[in-house]
Amino acid sequence: MTIKPGDRLPAIDFTVTTAEGPQKMSTDVLFSGRKVVLFGLPGAFTPTCNMNHLPSFLLAHDDIKAQGVDTIACTAVNDIHVMKAWGKATESDGKILMLADGNGEFAKATGLEFDLTVAGMGHRSKRYSMIVENGVVKTLNIETEKGVNVSGAETIMQQLTGKA
Repeated sequence: MTIKPGDRLPAIDFTVTTAEGPQKMSTDVLFSGRKVVLFGLPGAFTPTCNMNHLPSFLLAHDDIKAQGVDTIACTAVNDIHVMKAWGKATESDGKILMLADGNGEFAKATGLEFDLTVAGMGHRSKRYSMIVENGVVKTLNIETEKGVNVSGAETIMQQLTGKA
């Protein structure tokens, strides 16, 4: 079953990069008492993710943060080393928190898993975005077509400003 607005995010550990190296970060720590924009995508460095989805959040970073958002975070079913390299390559460091969901545990637990085995990519995350307040999903935008049509920063900004 897919998570929906009003649902609490499941207790899952992501892997993040810290000065001390890769560390676990639980959803409880990341989302408790905070307003977070989270977007998920099929994979780091993949064409649409790399050229459209992530860049939309980089471009809108300051505007999103000005709406009282504590953190903008990106998750993908990639290992922490890939997510770290992608953050560096896209100059996202310090702007977007890269959350490695290497085994797809978060994607599965939220019902946002996507089977791309036909394309040789295994099980991945669907493309989506959400606003989460204190661990509860307030909005959820899941792509049903190819591309970034409803899950980009423009939609999130509309939802944050009430202009959706």
